Amino acid sequence: MRRLTVILLVGLMAVFGEGRASGVERAEGQAACSRAVVRISVCNMRRSGDYDAEMISQALLGTPVKVFSTGRWNEIETPDGYRGWVHEEAISILDDEAFSGWEKAEKVVVTAMTGLVHSEPSEDSPTISDIVGGDRLEYLGTRGCWLRAGFPDGRVGYIRRADAVRESLWRRSLRQDGDAIVETALKFLGFPYIWGGMSPKGADCSGFVRAVLWMHDIVIPRDSGPQAEFCEKVPLGELRKGDLIFFGRLKDGVLTERINHVGIWIGDGRYIQSLGIVKISSLDPDDPLYDPITSVRALYGGRYLK
Repeated sequence: MRRLTVILLVGLMAVFGEGRASGVERAEGQAACSRAVVRISVCNMRRSGDYDAEMISQALLGTPVKVFSTGRWNEIETPDGYRGWVHEEAISILDDEAFSGWEKAEKVVVTAMTGLVHSEPSEDSPTISDIVGGDRLEYLGTRGCWLRAGFPDGRVGYIRRADAVRESLWRRSLRQDGDAIVETALKFLGFPYIWGGMSPKGADCSGFVRAVLWMHDIVIPRDSGPQAEFCEKVPLGELRKGDLIFFGRLKDGVLTERINHVGIWIGDGRYIQSLGIVKISSLDPDDPLYDPITSVRALYGGRYLK
């Protein structure tokens, strides 16, 4: 299959209900004061600079971001246009030379759902950080069954080769077919629903979809509404494995086409979704996995694989 690496348009900021943390405001025409790179496994972005503030999205280790204000809390913007506040420990602010060097460096892609970075190539050595699927670090070589990897803040550690791979090798061997997408989606089963999440540490419905596809080098919008607009519309009866399935909103007993939920079709009338937890559900009322909450709101499918 021809490789699909889709460039996500920045600035899809409308409100679409369950699929996203809504109401993120973006100041137009304001220049970023600096650049930074996420330095922890999963960076929680909040509506304001406070741990009590609503989480609106997440960014993974290695993600380059714009920084608009600094201090104990920093206002950042991710490449997909999400803007929020993160604690200063979550990012490394870099000068132009260091930022350019990070972007050009060959990366290590974390392929395991979770893992650890050790200070030495040994399970018994101290831990430097945790990692999750989709994280990226700088590739610094190999030592036996370990990869030597660098963080944007200069830390260096070792990752088991079973948990990560050089990005160039990853892209050459990567599968992007429906069976492979479903296989990855099933690895999230039982993981918690977290509003604004899009990682193995928890995800909302659209964040779950984006996290799965990100692990296959497929980039789609963050939220369910833009995801539906991005995909080729497919009738429910023509869904294939790996397609997305979109759900509308019930208003006064009438189903509207305002998308507010999304899942991944796995075949035989079933789909996998993040709702409470990541779980398998069915459109078939006779199936023991039938979900009366979402199934009655099913509208159509979406196909991103060309």
